[in-house]
Amino acid sequence: MKKDFFQTIYNSPHIGKTDYEEIAKAHSQMDVRSGSLLLEEGKIASEFYIIEKGLFRSFVYDYDGNEVTTEFYGPKELLIESFSLFHRSPSMENFQALSNGTVWKIEYQLFQQLLGKIEGLREWGRTWATSHLFIIKKRSIKMLTMNATDRYLNLLNERPQIIRQVPLKFIASYLGITDTSLSRIRKEIVTT
Repeated sequence: MKKDFFQTIYNSPHIGKTDYEEIAKAHSQMDVRSGSLLLEEGKIASEFYIIEKGLFRSFVYDYDGNEVTTEFYGPKELLIESFSLFHRSPSMENFQALSNGTVWKIEYQLFQQLLGKIEGLREWGRTWATSHLFIIKKRSIKMLTMNATDRYLNLLNERPQIIRQVPLKFIASYLGITDTSLSRIRKEIVTT
């Protein structure tokens, strides 16, 4: 993989060119088949992934044993269960490939070594973590304050590739509604 891919992902003015070379070498490419699990609930995450191509989701099981999609991930995004990885605790989520794809994996120990050596990477990590806290907070507020139709329209506007490429049952669970409700919402939108 070219160094500029990693420069795009770990974008920071505090990381030097030779640092990016070291960061790139620390990752290994992995092809993933649709339906495969990269992390299972109850296991401790030992790495995280950068998506080059493909679509992925994270999901949990609710109190009735139903799958509930918690997030979707696409190219140039990190697929990471931060709590499990950094606190060395069992994951509460599962990560699944929704299509064939390619990811770049970095092991926890190797990432820790890079954090110790590259100051700019530590700064990047703080910035990334902060921005994702805001994203999670914003999503939780929208789930509580928007009706189902507006949540669907918001997803359609912000991430149209999800609407085009992901099975409806996963989109419905992500939006907190049933498949039937999602079908009704989609029909109403098309007819208006």
